[in-house]
Amino acid sequence: MFGKKSELKEGTPVFSTRKNGEFYDFIFGVVTGIDGRKVGINGVIVNPVGLKNKIKQGKTGDRSQEILEHPTPDNVVLALVYRVEHENFAEVIDLDEDKCDILPPVVFKMLDGWIRESISEFTNKVLSLPLGSERDEARRVLTNRRDSLVDKNLKRTLYAVCRSLKILN
Repeated sequence: MFGKKSELKEGTPVFSTRKNGEFYDFIFGVVTGIDGRKVGINGVIVNPVGLKNKIKQGKTGDRSQEILEHPTPDNVVLALVYRVEHENFAEVIDLDEDKCDILPPVVFKMLDGWIRESISEFTNKVLSLPLGSERDEARRVLTNRRDSLVDKNLKRTLYAVCRSLKILN
């Protein structure tokens, strides 16, 4: 009646992490194969360099530190507000050593869309500019970008993030 619990199989969207210095980068992708405790993932690895820099500068609170030390599918969108570096990820992880959480398809699509649509660039630009006409223009561009998104969950998440950061008009 309520459906069955998701299981790890080919085609399942997943979330994982990889240590990168003091903090973690995060990976989201789709399972491409399973061999015992080894899982092939094809997706994206994201280095949240903007948030890491903010922490080094002492411009963040405990929540930001927690996101980078213990990233989860629920909190990483907050790391995606600042500048990120990302690249394709097509590797095998070991379930005995690496975290691997099954993602709901809507969460996977939202995270994937956030990266593929370069939303981090738009939000970071608004946040990094001083008050004035340049920031107003960056805000208009972000608003137009948000309004042009097709995925309603991505659009809703971006709206919520913009609202909480007080960067809406």
